[in-house]
Amino acid sequence: MLFKWLAAGAIMLGALGGCASSGNTMVDAGPAPAPDYLIGPGDNVSIIVWRNPEVSQSVPVRPDGKITTPLVEDLEASGKTPTVLARDIEKALAKYIQQPVVTVIVTGFTGTYGEQIRVIGQAARPQALPYRRDMSLMDVLIAVGGVTEFAAGNKATIIRNVDGKQQQYRVRLNDLIKEGDISANVSMRPGDILVIPESFF
Repeated sequence: MLFKWLAAGAIMLGALGGCASSGNTMVDAGPAPAPDYLIGPGDNVSIIVWRNPEVSQSVPVRPDGKITTPLVEDLEASGKTPTVLARDIEKALAKYIQQPVVTVIVTGFTGTYGEQIRVIGQAARPQALPYRRDMSLMDVLIAVGGVTEFAAGNKATIIRNVDGKQQQYRVRLNDLIKEGDISANVSMRPGDILVIPESFF
């Protein structure tokens, strides 16, 4: 009898493993660890140079990922943390100011493309969203205004980069939105793509 139970358990585990690898089931690995924020094109950064208000300024990060401030032109900002960017500005300003002390504060958040969550297909407002710590599928749906009446919500998938390979996971948007099934709410990761297909009648 014990052998039969063990054999049945092994078969069930194998079936579950097959579903996860084929992309039919969403495997919620929990929230992503909170990495340092990386500046991206479209962000606004406030640059404060201690005791030098004339070179302190708020500037946007250009589409090419660079910024220009007084005394510093075309400095790469995209992909750097605010602290790293502050040290780079200090090095550039050291030609003109003795021992500059710089603080960089991000005031408008977009993030790098690798940090964004993209929502495509039958969302009310398809768009790219900046990832926020502990962001869930429900948070994403609220941000995009839910799904359209033509959405096949329970056939939606999340495309996620896992160890350099793209994996697809099925999610149940209809169960989450219409049925209030909180078990269908999963954690999002930076770089996730939520694809909401159209329902064909």
